[in-house]
Amino acid sequence: MRRNDQKIKWLILLTPTLTIGLWEYIRHAFLLPYLSMELGNFLAPFIVLAVTLTLVLGLFRRLEQSQSDLQREKSTNAALEERERLARELHDGIAQSLFLLAVKLDQLDRAATEEAVRRLSGELRETVRDVNDDVRQAIANLRLPPSAAEAAWVVPLRELLGETADIIEAKAEFRWSIPDDSLTNKEKVELHACLREALINVRKHAKAREVTVVGEATPQGGFRCAVEDDGVGFDGDPFEIRGRFGLRMVRDRAKRMGWSFAAERRDGRTVVELVKEGGRNA
Repeated sequence: MRRNDQKIKWLILLTPTLTIGLWEYIRHAFLLPYLSMELGNFLAPFIVLAVTLTLVLGLFRRLEQSQSDLQREKSTNAALEERERLARELHDGIAQSLFLLAVKLDQLDRAATEEAVRRLSGELRETVRDVNDDVRQAIANLRLPPSAAEAAWVVPLRELLGETADIIEAKAEFRWSIPDDSLTNKEKVELHACLREALINVRKHAKAREVTVVGEATPQGGFRCAVEDDGVGFDGDPFEIRGRFGLRMVRDRAKRMGWSFAAERRDGRTVVELVKEGGRNA
C-alpha cells in the first residue's frame, strides 16, 4: 500500500509539469501555424487546470482512500494487540489466582471439622469455579479474530451461544438483524455484556433444551435484544436469590442506558429482554 501511495504522490507532483511539457510540444510541433504565441500562453493555465480537475483530483481521492484504509488497518491491528494483551493479563493474573484460591479452598475443606465450614467452603468453591469459567470465556472471546462477515463484537455472542448449547445439550438459534452502524460503541459494549451475562445464567441454571438469542431493529429506530429459553424458569423473584448477581447487573446496566428491561416467563419460556425505544441515543 505504501508503494502505491508513493506512485500516486509522484503522479500528483509530475502531472502539471508533464501537462505543460506536452502542451508546449503539441503547440510547437502541430499548432504553431494556427495559434499565436499569446493565445498559446493564455490557454496553458486553463489546460493545466482542466487536467488537474480531471486527473489530479482523482489521484487525491485515491490517495485519501488509501490513507483511510491504512489507518483502519492500523486501528484494527492495535485493537487486536490490545485484546491479546488483556487476554494474557487475565490468564497470567486472575485465572491463575482463581486456581490457587480453589486449591486453598480444597485444603480448607479437608481440614475443616465443622459441617457449616465445609458447606461454606463448598459454596465458595462453586463460586470460584463459576468465576473461573467466566474468565476463561472472556479470554477466549478476546482472542477470537474479527469476522468480515458480521460485526466483530457479535461474533463472541454467537460463539458463547454455541458453547452454552453444547454444554447443556440444547438446540441453539441465533437471529440477529440489527444494523451495526445503528449502534454506538457504548451500546455495543453494554449489549454484549448484558447478553453474555444472560447466556451464562442460562448455562448455569436454566436446564433448557432450546436457547435463542434475538437482536432485531424496531420500526421506530430502536432495537429489541433478548435471550430466550424453555428451561425451568425462575424460582421466586430472581433479584432476591442469594448469590445471584447476573440479572441484577443486567438490570442496572439497562437502567443506566435508558433501556427497558424485563426478565419473566412468557408462553412457557424464560425471556430476558432489553428494548431501546426509537429516537433515543445513549
